[in-house]
Amino acid sequence: MKIYTKTGDKGKTSLASGKRVSKSDDLVSLYGICDELNSQIGIGISFLKEDSAIKEPLFITQNLLFELGSELAGFRLNDTTASIIFETDINHLEKAIDEWTEKLPEMKSFILPGGAKSASFLHVARTICRELEREMIKAKEKGLEIFEMSLIYVNRLSDFLFVAARFANLEEGISDIKWTSRAKAMK
Repeated sequence: MKIYTKTGDKGKTSLASGKRVSKSDDLVSLYGICDELNSQIGIGISFLKEDSAIKEPLFITQNLLFELGSELAGFRLNDTTASIIFETDINHLEKAIDEWTEKLPEMKSFILPGGAKSASFLHVARTICRELEREMIKAKEKGLEIFEMSLIYVNRLSDFLFVAARFANLEEGISDIKWTSRAKAMK
């Protein structure tokens, strides 16, 4: 398989349906953000300890994001009108969030992104995930086919990434960075 095809040299690309669109098309932007999110998670994973408890769930997430990107590009599972994301995928995120949260120190204030390298990259992934969610909502409001299950998954995924970042700090023995209110300090 050739990496370069030259078919996109004039600013057009093909969706999974075969339809040719501008590279500035909303769907191309969506699967591009999804790819950016997936790549950012990959960077976070690369800094995790080999035996990290969050590594495997993050790999599973990367695989699902690849499939979600395909869905955003027009791929449909078995030519149906259903999402490639299932309720069980959302349940897996929630289960991991709950399990990790039980082991984390209680949050008594907002925290700043940062800490360990892995945590820092996972926090960036969380912000990209929120961008993907916003853009999916905009696309849906414009009448593009965005599945409800996919929206729920992406919403839950940002929570998952937040807790994963905190857990990465825990595994490295680094405390979360507490936010200090400037207004509160000025009183």
